[in-house]
Amino acid sequence: MRPSTRLLATAGLLLSAACSSSRPAPTGANAPDAGLQQVPATGMEGCLLYADGRQTGTVPRQVPELSGLAASQRHPGIFWGHNDSNNAFELFALDESGAVKATLTLTGADPRDIEDVAVGPCTPGGKDTCIFLADTGDNFERRKEVRLFRLAEPATVENTSVPVEPLPFTYEDGAHDAESLIVDARSGQVGILTKTRVSLGDLYAVEGLKPGATGKARKLGTLRVPDDVDRLSTAAALHPSGERLLVRTYTRLWELRRPDAKRLEDFVQAQVVEVPGASQAQAEAVTFLQDGRGYLLGSEFVGEPLVRVDCR
Repeated sequence: MRPSTRLLATAGLLLSAACSSSRPAPTGANAPDAGLQQVPATGMEGCLLYADGRQTGTVPRQVPELSGLAASQRHPGIFWGHNDSNNAFELFALDESGAVKATLTLTGADPRDIEDVAVGPCTPGGKDTCIFLADTGDNFERRKEVRLFRLAEPATVENTSVPVEPLPFTYEDGAHDAESLIVDARSGQVGILTKTRVSLGDLYAVEGLKPGATGKARKLGTLRVPDDVDRLSTAAALHPSGERLLVRTYTRLWELRRPDAKRLEDFVQAQVVEVPGASQAQAEAVTFLQDGRGYLLGSEFVGEPLVRVDCR
């Protein structure tokens, strides 16, 4: 959800933010640092180093408040995207140019503040893939219960109406604002990363998710960047290998690396490095490509660039 006062220092340090519905002016304030010195991902699946990002398209008019992206696991080149709150309950099949290939009209729930999307096993250990939407925005941390919405990933890319399964859950330690959803494609483990001004966020494993029941989010630990120079996470994406986790903020993009990671809790002790980001007005979306060899970055506001980062 958009904060009302977002003070962005030109050096990239986010000093403070307050929450409401006003938008920041589209500027280059969140451009990546020039001459970023990358740390090689030696011995890990995916890119050893990343190339500079290149614009592949723009945010389409149908998704003016693009808040989440997730690469399809069934349809190469397709990315599932959605709007922020106060929009129709829809999910869009996009390509990297921003062309809308299909619109899914979602039914069966009344969302409050959808903040992210991920694709993974419908059930832990299952082979069928589902799309998960995180209705977890809570600027004032007052919601007693938040929800995920689950739907089977469609077999075809076409306009249709699809019912969702609401999967409510609560945090073990009270309400939190969260804009980052993580689903492990190997195990189906579901995670939430909170949005906080004091760290990169608190990482939770969400357990006991099923229709008609209320799951519980269990705290795994706190994620931090070196010297605590960044905070307020807006999106996250887990690599297909499960060993690399992208976390986006308003100013930068971070990759958490943990060789041989088996569970999300392993990332609490991960190496944290900065990787190439993009100059976008409101940085709220990131996803690895389907094959894990790069990622796509999105932003709110029609006409903002979609930026793809590949291996160097």
